[in-house]
Amino acid sequence: MTQATPPQPFYNNLTFRVLIAVIIGVGLGAFFPETGAAMKPLGDVFIKMVKMIVAPIIFCTIVTGIAHVGDIKRVGKIGVRALIYFEVVTTLALIIGLVVVNVLQPGAGFDVSAIAHTDLSQYTSAAKSQSPVDFFTNIVPKTFVGAFVDGELLQVLFIALLFAFGLSSLGERGRVVLEILERISEVLFHIIGVIMKVAPIGAFGAIAFTIGKFGLSALIPLAKLMLSFYLTCFLFVSVVLWGIARWSGFSLWKVFRYIREEFVLVLGTASSEAALPRIMQKLQRLGCSRSIVGLVVPTGYSFNLDGTCIYLVMGAMFIAQAYNIPLSLGQQLSILALLLVTSKGAATVTGAGFVTLTATITATGILPVEGMALLLGVNRFMSEAMSTTNLVGNTIATLVIAKSQGELDEEIMFAELNRR
Repeated sequence: MTQATPPQPFYNNLTFRVLIAVIIGVGLGAFFPETGAAMKPLGDVFIKMVKMIVAPIIFCTIVTGIAHVGDIKRVGKIGVRALIYFEVVTTLALIIGLVVVNVLQPGAGFDVSAIAHTDLSQYTSAAKSQSPVDFFTNIVPKTFVGAFVDGELLQVLFIALLFAFGLSSLGERGRVVLEILERISEVLFHIIGVIMKVAPIGAFGAIAFTIGKFGLSALIPLAKLMLSFYLTCFLFVSVVLWGIARWSGFSLWKVFRYIREEFVLVLGTASSEAALPRIMQKLQRLGCSRSIVGLVVPTGYSFNLDGTCIYLVMGAMFIAQAYNIPLSLGQQLSILALLLVTSKGAATVTGAGFVTLTATITATGILPVEGMALLLGVNRFMSEAMSTTNLVGNTIATLVIAKSQGELDEEIMFAELNRR
């Protein structure tokens, strides 16, 4: 088990450094837009560095975790329980989003004629590959190596499960391979520690680009939608996730404080994938077994996107309201049912939610796909709340499922949570 790190001076704390970097990035983008927009490569390089290491970390964590468990039926039970949990919680997220957008009506009275003609062809073409059949077919990679090259998390998960089951069936003959993978895993987590040293630079570049390119002025016409969305994410976390955490016997606030560095990192980069390796490491340190972390976290990053679900349902209803298209309760529920499927194909990197929403709008046959232009300017700003909600949701999910399976050391968890 990884030992807890001693307290650091505040100026060496990752949370403090990322926050300062974000503040500087916002200032640069607001006052010097062209310079801010030019900082994009800094954010892109950091995200690429993290993505580079995510696939091998997930592979090693899953294989070593399952190999230590050795019981394939038990692994299957964990997977089924996780998927049921994901479906219930994401359905609640969609319902809450649907209720709030109907009550606040952020799109009512919106002047769509003020929107400039925007080319959405790159999004509509990408949306064509977002069908449910394509999503499930794509879980199986073309080649063993291809999943790692493309960084497809579900494909890596699929390969890791097959490899782990094969390794477990070898018994003692597979011990050497298992020990090698454990050593490789340790090296990979040390590499993550090195990459995190440049996290403030990545957050600075990402936020400076966002403010510099889109400008704070882009928020004014869509301020009501933005506020409604942020309010809904807050309600979901403070009511639904708080209730789940309380029912499970731990404090949501203490968990939030425990992952504050990852939260700020995701807030700055607008990508929950930026914190994936560290959150896996921290959850193991919190007392979750390696097999639970290895199975639940990567799966959750494709099936438990609470913030993305809220964005999808509110975005669809906003377009209907802006274009003054009345939708009956039955039509709204049919859109919600469609989102239950399409949301599972939303990746965790920035912008994937926009493509998924485009695919959903196209599939409804009711709403105009050109309405997506309304959201294009503020999509990046909404990604911050979307990604941070996804992060908190997957953290709580892992703890809940670990406890339900008896694979959470609560003594270690409480000691870690009370230390911070």
